[in-house]
Amino acid sequence: MFNSLFDQVDSIIVRDPAARNRLEVITCYQGLHAVWFHRISHALWNIGLKWIARVLSMVSRFITGIEIHPGAKIGQRVFLDHGLGIVIGETTEIGDDCTIYQGVTLGGTSLYKGVKRHPTLGKGVVVSAGAKVLGGFTVGDGARIGSNAVVLKEIPAGATAVGIPARVLHPDLPQSVDSKTKEYFSAYGVTPNVDDPVSMALKGLIDATIEQEAKIAQLEKALAKLSNTPSDPTASSDTKRDLGAMKEWLKE
Repeated sequence: MFNSLFDQVDSIIVRDPAARNRLEVITCYQGLHAVWFHRISHALWNIGLKWIARVLSMVSRFITGIEIHPGAKIGQRVFLDHGLGIVIGETTEIGDDCTIYQGVTLGGTSLYKGVKRHPTLGKGVVVSAGAKVLGGFTVGDGARIGSNAVVLKEIPAGATAVGIPARVLHPDLPQSVDSKTKEYFSAYGVTPNVDDPVSMALKGLIDATIEQEAKIAQLEKALAKLSNTPSDPTASSDTKRDLGAMKEWLKE
């Protein structure tokens, strides 16, 4: 048991550069305290002491500012960073090595009892500050949800979801679910190598236009040879230069 506790503490040190040592994490991180409270309340819930489990979860919310229903299932090395305002519903399932930031709601959209109302997060998922994940669907392993996004449908593994309602960007690098590997961990779900689909579409149009300009220049040269009149390469080169500058601006 103690190995598991220290494993969770060490995973927090890996993911939070502000964490200096184990003592600081154990005494000062309310997200860790909330998870520990939940381990006890969840055990009580499973053996039928549901009222006591709910009371303990209310005590935890009062102390930590984090509300976790005792029926929720939370995996190993889950990090509730900052934590204040996090709400995790009854049928939520959170996989190993997930990171959840302040103000996140893992909520339900159904009023029916005894059904899966809340989301399931796979391994290594990052849910950024203020995001709302609502419904009984699955967020795939290594997925990232941007700040203040409202997710209402399934997210594929390795993808990034942003916006209201959330739209899925193209899948990025495969996500490491090893808590001791920092290479692919992205704080707040932010990664520099994920392009917005609108920017990608514009870049594609610019590339196609540059290609067409090159073909037109070749046709002009061929026609000039046939008619023995010089072609005007200046206009084509100016267009290429302008389009190239616009493409570089989009990359920024």
